[in-house]
Amino acid sequence: MIKLKNETEIALLREGGRRLASVLGQVAKAVKPGLTSRELDALASKLISDLGDKPSFLRYQPAGASAPYPASLCVSINEEVVHGVPSDRQLEVGDVVSLDLGLNHGGLFTDLAVTVLVIGENVRSQTSNISDVVKLKLINATKEALAAGIKSARPGNTLGDIGAAIEAVAKRNGLGVVRDLGGHGVGKKVHEEPVIANYGKKGTGLKLKAGMVLALEPMFTLGADEVNFMPDGYTVTTADGSLAAHFEHTIVITERGAEILTKE
Repeated sequence: MIKLKNETEIALLREGGRRLASVLGQVAKAVKPGLTSRELDALASKLISDLGDKPSFLRYQPAGASAPYPASLCVSINEEVVHGVPSDRQLEVGDVVSLDLGLNHGGLFTDLAVTVLVIGENVRSQTSNISDVVKLKLINATKEALAAGIKSARPGNTLGDIGAAIEAVAKRNGLGVVRDLGGHGVGKKVHEEPVIANYGKKGTGLKLKAGMVLALEPMFTLGADEVNFMPDGYTVTTADGSLAAHFEHTIVITERGAEILTKE
């Protein structure tokens, strides 16, 4: 059952989303060659703790998982689509890195994800490597798709409208859409109804109402849409080994349209 949020809850989510955006922004800026994903996780944990809040993902055990998630941050590198578990793996120049973080502020939850390209200090102002151009196209198109999905999220529209808007960006750019994963409701729990596909047909599916709080999260690949679920129980990779990108915002549906909660 989908639970609409009231004004008091939305205000709390808005503050939590602002804090989350600040934390993940700082983590994203810290990304550099040689840093480990475990170090990024430690930074995210410290920044959240300094705010007096709690990470949503740490020790969270979603349905079907055999064990709780062991970290605060999901760090997914290159062919890893989502839910990468932090480790001692060092980031390298040219890596495509998805950072996915959730925050519990006052007992309510928000989610946010960004994807960044690891660039060496000497070329931070430009990317002339043709491979980097392709990677940036993937990253920018996935970010564009999130914006398109948010624009479609307004009262009277449907989940199909959101999925169709996201999918259209992938098709226009010749990218694969991960179909086995998608967005979700959020707020009182880390995951709530409904499930939000990143593909669909306009005018179909659940009708959107003011008060719905949703996490939209397109996931695109440079190859096919099939994915594999790794033995660690969390990491999801592209089946063909192609690169993937992932962006996410938590939004609330208002009478005027969608408001992004996870922004500073």
